[in-house]
This record gives sequence, structure tokens and C-alpha cells, in this order.
Amino acid sequence: MTLPPDDERTVLVTNKAVPAPLSNASHMPVTGPGAGSGTGSDDAPHNALAIGTRLGEFEITGLLGEGGFGIVYLAYDSSLERHVALKEYMPSAFASRTTLSEVRVKSERHVETFQAGLRSFVNEARMLAQFDHPSLIKVYRFWEANGTAYMIMPYYQGITLKQALRERTGPADEVWLKSLLAPLLDTLTLIHDQQCFHRDIAPDNIMMIDECQPVLLDFGAARRAISGMDQAFTVILKQGYAPIEQYAETPGMNQGAWTDLFALASVVHFAIDGKPPPPAVGRAISDPYVPLAQRYADQYSVAFLSAIDKALSVRPEDRPQSAAEMRVLLGLGHAGATQYVPPSSVRPPPPKAPAGAANGGPTPAPTSAPAPPASGRKTIMIGAGIASALVVAAGLGYLMMGKPVPAPEPVAQALPPAATVAASATAAAPATPATPAAPPVVAPVPAAAPAPFDPLAAFQSVVNGASAERSVSVDSGPTRLQIKRDRLAFSVTAPRAGYLYVHMLGTDPTNFVMLFPNTLDKKNRLKAGETIKLPRGFSIQITGPAGRDHVLVVLSDVERDFSATGGVKGADFLEYYRDSATEALRNYTGSTPVFAGVPKCPDPANCSTLYGATMFSVEEYAK
Repeated sequence: MTLPPDDERTVLVTNKAVPAPLSNASHMPVTGPGAGSGTGSDDAPHNALAIGTRLGEFEITGLLGEGGFGIVYLAYDSSLERHVALKEYMPSAFASRTTLSEVRVKSERHVETFQAGLRSFVNEARMLAQFDHPSLIKVYRFWEANGTAYMIMPYYQGITLKQALRERTGPADEVWLKSLLAPLLDTLTLIHDQQCFHRDIAPDNIMMIDECQPVLLDFGAARRAISGMDQAFTVILKQGYAPIEQYAETPGMNQGAWTDLFALASVVHFAIDGKPPPPAVGRAISDPYVPLAQRYADQYSVAFLSAIDKALSVRPEDRPQSAAEMRVLLGLGHAGATQYVPPSSVRPPPPKAPAGAANGGPTPAPTSAPAPPASGRKTIMIGAGIASALVVAAGLGYLMMGKPVPAPEPVAQALPPAATVAASATAAAPATPATPAAPPVVAPVPAAAPAPFDPLAAFQSVVNGASAERSVSVDSGPTRLQIKRDRLAFSVTAPRAGYLYVHMLGTDPTNFVMLFPNTLDKKNRLKAGETIKLPRGFSIQITGPAGRDHVLVVLSDVERDFSATGGVKGADFLEYYRDSATEALRNYTGSTPVFAGVPKCPDPANCSTLYGATMFSVEEYAK
């Protein structure tokens, strides 16, 4: 896929299989755009690095896209054995490749412009490398060499929000939109607190991964730096998504958090109406905009639509001034405080399909303790070097080997209708004229059943509620693992000391455990700067079913108690059951998300409640 010359997107969407490194002769050769030796392919841009080029431990294995200011490659990291996206700063209008990898400015008059863009490219990479949020693109590392600069990012597979919305049979509903907005607003809070602003939020700059996880792409720093220095380049704005303050420097109209909130509200407008609002420049003169609260009040709550309309105000001071304020207007509460259950997919589910039945999503809540697995159920073994092998259910989740969770106490039957009760009482009583008729018995209204527990929503709330000052990094290794061949392994590091906890949800959602610490590996104190590789003392082999395994990593200043989760101590792991977790979540009154645990402090007045958290996923696939 080739980008327009004025586009500088960093990571492009692909659903193709990941090519193997060319240096491994046992794999098939790379095919597709940019494949082959050198840059001789007709589809390959002349400035692109040749397939097979090595930059340190990274080997170029494919071309993902080219824009006016950069080229994005698929690369293989031989040291960590995983595929990554490698972005190279390459402003093609005034720079070219003179040797295999060297980049030179075409003319002396463009040197200052080139250097300004280079500095901005590096600054963007440095900024993104400081953040760690599942809805914000991550930069693993960056460096300058060969007259240019590079950054390494995760290789995501998915579709853009724009594509996802087009594949829907109708407008997105309010619950789904809120599940999208909550993590994006938390991401904006994170970057805005550091005085960083995106300035280019649009449906094609939001990627959807794991069916329901949005990732905000492309800060476009190099383009913005260059645009003010060379008349050949103008500021590229997306009409309908860019507010008035981005069109020109206007007194009293500075850019800030409200700039990104306008763009995000325009994304919601696109999701509801099928198109963005009218361009801001025209609205400043004569505003034709009809509020969503007037047009769609029969399909969405007025409070939700009014919040979007407010964020779409022409003048910056009339909009919400922070992402936190926007959360409150939308009824999302404070960051990480509200859990919205995401649907199983951004695509419409098939008719009458049970919730979560597709794509390895959550299954409906069981009415009793999980039954033992059928004899034909696939399993994987963890236990290399362990005296008695531990059986782990398919999809990485630990098979519930402890005592079955007792079935919940029978719920009292609802009383019959009041008229029936009254009639029965009258018939049973002796006919005594002096005795007044008994008053009718009114049956109590049965309480609504709690919503089924959603593990992914619980995981996301933990990440959303983490402190930005408590970072924790995970190297997940390969993100695609072949069933019956590969094993799960990852490493965790953090700049601050703390206590490490790891929860895991397998592709079979009934397989849900605290993976670490456990009875085999109890030492979960992590030193500052220390890196530990998990699992320790045993291995986890992949056996399916195909789908996504989700892992939540929490690093706390103090030890934490997880009894409020309703987990049950199994033979070796703390095991979670959907029915008991649903009940636990309904009764939970703590100030932190339930799966973040409750701080264990002898002196509550002198106790840190802060923690860092991150989440990653790996895909299990069949050969």
C-alpha cells in the first residue's frame, strides 16, 4: 500500500500473513510490494531500502507503505525473534538515497528544512517511547544513522476505524462508541499531561486490533515541523476533523487539548452520521451545523449527543478543556472508573450468535461451576523439569484442577402475582364476617441480574487506572504463536521496584488465571531496572484453540490482595470463574479496579496505592 505524498502515517494496516526473515532458508521467500532483490520491483518506491537490508539486528522483509516524509517497512528482529514495523525518515521531495542505505539532501537550500524534520522525527520517537498505553502506538527504540533516523514499533494487524465503520450494516451504537472513547480519552489524558497534542485524529488514524481495542496512530511531527519552513509544503489538514485554530495562528485561538477533543468528536460524528461535520472554516463565518442532539435523539441518549456537540463547538473556549472533562460529560466517570463491555467484534455478529462466540471472545456466564473438560479437549503441558506435570487447558489458561466452585445458593422463587396470592389466602381462611379481608400481598420486583463479567473489560480498566508515573514494560516476544509448535514466553522490566502480578485469559475464556505469582514461583518482588523472564520453572506450550490470549501485567509499589476477585486457589494458580467474578464485581467497593488488587498496608495512612500496568496479546494460529 502506497500512501499519498502528503501523508506521514507511521504504521499501516495489513491482514496478510507475516513474512519470514530472508536469512532463514527454511522459510518461503517474501512476495508482494517491494519484494525481491534490491528495489527493482515495479511496485517498490525507488527510495525504499532493498528487501534483505540489515540495520543492526533488524532485517527488512517487506514494504508496508510510503508517504511524503517516511517509509514504513516490515522488519524481523533477530535478537528477540519477532516482526516489527520499522519507520525511516525519508522526505522524498528534497532527499534521496545515494547508496544502499545512505540518505542525502538533494540541494544545499533544503539542508535546514531536512534537519528540522529530522529533529522533529526523533523528538516524536523519544516522546512516544516514554508512554506505555494499549491505545497509544509504542516505540521500542530509535536511532540516527546513514544520514537519517529510524524508529521501531510493534507490527499491528487489524483494520482502521474507518474501515470498521464501513463494514457495519448500520450506525455504531452508543455502548460501542463509549467502549471506543474510554481508552482513547485515557490516552489523550496521558499525552496531554505532558503537553503533547496529536492534532491529526481521524478514523483512518485509529487502528482496531483485537476486534475492540483502538490504537491511536501517527503524530506526524516531521510533517508539521517542515510545513512551516518550506513553501513547497503546506499544512495538511483533514477537513471536518481539524478545528478552526489549526488553520491559522489566530489571537485567542491557541491549540491544546480542546483541539484533539474536537477531532475525536468529529470521529464520533462520522460514526453516527456517516460523514464528518462541516469544515470549521466555513462554520466560523456562517454555521450550518445542526446539533446531533436534534437529529439523533431517538437513537442515542441526549447527554451523550450533547457532549459530542459541545466538543464540536467552533470556538475553543466553548469546548471541554480536557479529556477528563470530556469523560465526565460522556458519563464515563474518571479515567478507568467505568467499564464498558465491548462487543465481540466491530463487524456485525451473525444473526442469533451467542455473545462472544466468534473470534475467541467471552462466552456467556455459566450457571454453575465449570464442568471438567471433555475427553477430546486439547490440552497443553506445562511442567518441564517438574515432578508432576501440570495440565493447562487449551489457549494458555490453566485447567481448573482445584475443588469445584460451589454452585451459588438457590435463588428464592419469585412470588406469584399479587392477585393470585390474595385469592389463595382468602380461600384458605375461615369465612368469618367480623374478620376484615387481608390486604393484598404485593410481590417484590425481582432484582435485575448483574451483567455478565467481561475479563477484557476488567483488564482494560486496570490499565486505564494505572499511574503514569509507574511504568512497566513487557517484551512479549513473537506475537503470533503456532499451535503445537511454539511456547509462550515474555519478559518484564520497570524503572522502579515493585511487586509483580500477571493475569492471563486464554483463547478459551473459561481458562482464566493469575499466572504469576503461583505456588511454583512465589518470588514476585522486582528490583528497579531488573528484567525477569516468565514463566520460570516451567514452560507453556501452545495447543489452541486458535484465537487471542490476553495477558495483564501489574507492578505495584506494595503487595496486593486479590481476594475481592472471587478467585479460588487451585493446585498451583489462583483461578477465576465467571459466575463468582460477576458476583465479586457487583459487591466490590474498592477505589481501584478489582483486578488491580487491594493494597496490603499495615498502616493505611502511610501506604502507596500506585501501580503500573500494561497488557499484551498473542495470537494462536493453526499451521
